[in-house]
Amino acid sequence: MRQFKFDKLVKVLCLGAHSDDIEIGCGGTLLKLTEDHPGLDILWVVFSAEGVRAREAKASARAFLHHAGKQKIVVRDFRTSFFPFQGEEIKEFFETLKSFQPDLVFTHYRDDRHQDHRVISDLTWNTFRSHLILEYEIPKYDGDFGVPNVFVPISKSICLKKSECLLKHFESQRGKHWFDEELFLATARIRGMESDSPTKLAEAFYCRKMVLH
Repeated sequence: MRQFKFDKLVKVLCLGAHSDDIEIGCGGTLLKLTEDHPGLDILWVVFSAEGVRAREAKASARAFLHHAGKQKIVVRDFRTSFFPFQGEEIKEFFETLKSFQPDLVFTHYRDDRHQDHRVISDLTWNTFRSHLILEYEIPKYDGDFGVPNVFVPISKSICLKKSECLLKHFESQRGKHWFDEELFLATARIRGMESDSPTKLAEAFYCRKMVLH
């Protein structure tokens, strides 16, 4: 693991299996990072989105990256729920991401119960072996929340903006019983409590390896 300083953060790679994963998992942190470091270069990759979902993904990414210095949004069309059977093709695409040389990578939690999420997490570590990687969490019916070890306090205004953007840009998901502001705020409040956040709100991540200065 190479040494890393947050004040030297330049390039951030965001990886999400589906069109709203990045926003749900680390949207608040990205809003905070781009406000604190407006010159960031961010590569945002969604692996599975077609039709309406692809349009939603692109519009949402642009909203979350409004303050980024540079941004590139990539939306692919790998078949949802079949990632374990498309491993070779997805791995080949991962190889094309190496040239970005990110300082920080956001990806899925390795013990996520969704098979697509686990594939992306595994290939992230397979591809970026000497990078700082933070694995985000996605609330779901399966109940796979774990015990994260990295927390990012976020303000109430950022938390509300995250929720507002999700509800605005992902109209196709509003019918799902879990896709609402109450859940997004509740998750942030729980993680804020666990981390003694001064704002009472936080996003949480899993870090397997880190070198601190």
